[in-house]
Amino acid sequence: MKVENIRIELTDQPNDKPDWNNLQFGRTFTDHMFVMDYTPENGWHDARIIPYGDLPMSPASSVLHYGQTVFEGLKAYRDREGNVSMFRPDQNMKRMNDSNERLCMPAFDGDFVIEAMKVLIDVDRDWVPDVEGTALYIRPVLFATSPNLGVDPSANYRMIIMMSPVGAYYEGGINPVKIAVESHYVRAVKGGTGAAKTAGNYASSLKAQQEAEKKGYEQVLWLDGREHRYVEEVGAMNVFFKIDGEIVTPELNGSILPGVTRRSVIELLQHWGEPVVERRLAMQEIYDAAQEGKLEEAFGTGTAAVISPIGELYWNEEQMVINEGKIGSLSQKIYDTITGIQSGEVEDPFGWRVDVPKRG
Repeated sequence: MKVENIRIELTDQPNDKPDWNNLQFGRTFTDHMFVMDYTPENGWHDARIIPYGDLPMSPASSVLHYGQTVFEGLKAYRDREGNVSMFRPDQNMKRMNDSNERLCMPAFDGDFVIEAMKVLIDVDRDWVPDVEGTALYIRPVLFATSPNLGVDPSANYRMIIMMSPVGAYYEGGINPVKIAVESHYVRAVKGGTGAAKTAGNYASSLKAQQEAEKKGYEQVLWLDGREHRYVEEVGAMNVFFKIDGEIVTPELNGSILPGVTRRSVIELLQHWGEPVVERRLAMQEIYDAAQEGKLEEAFGTGTAAVISPIGELYWNEEQMVINEGKIGSLSQKIYDTITGIQSGEVEDPFGWRVDVPKRG
């Protein structure tokens, strides 16, 4: 497929824009969405941009019964001059195709989808907010559509890209969050689907998240599914710890999502010459470091929140307050740099920003 062959149908009932200063995450959607379909006979075809709205679906659609679906999340930003750009969309497309492979779903041309996203963003360019800390969240989702109750891979699929203007993921913004370490429930195990961005991983996390919130904690820190000893990730984020001057993040092991922001943080720290390592990290080691005064900072990383400082960990009925519950200097520096690159306020030496040109 060629991007110039994308069929565009514009809405005749555009919605009013929300107040950019009072955006809730993922609650308001732009006027249009991208859709394309897959069949074994035609491959990926019929790429189109249409008004945002509900889609007809068979009650027997395979995704509703067997969960064959993957998704991604990335953002577009507006700079002071009004120019719009995305942040590392190639990494999201690669990860989405990796997720497709794990879920027995067909790969797509990542370069084409990036160009399609540019067209979609340009069609809804007025929906990219211009208030500091805001962005246009982009959600590609791919799911099985064959009406088949047999437990086997679907034959047919659909990809949708929808967009939503967003503010901060957490209502408290960059303020440190309190996190409960989960020692009972399991999100994923090695050999499972933890490294894929698929809906089932998130569904399986909801119970622990719900129970953590009842205790006054905003997120859950997952441990490995076999021994419940080693740190994996935080809710919808990867996680980093600064221990005695060294920045440590759990190594990718097949049950941890390879985050785009995680990768960006590692590359940024390496660029600065900071000591950053990827390795297996036991919760006991973190506890011991906290007791010895060596646990200097902790933070989560993800597209939605970018950097989420951790001010407290709760494990084995004990509370570990980190950096007096305040954001650390390294966390702040990383946040300021990445968000600065995204918004065009900070130089981008890595080529991470991808411009979205105006059409015509």
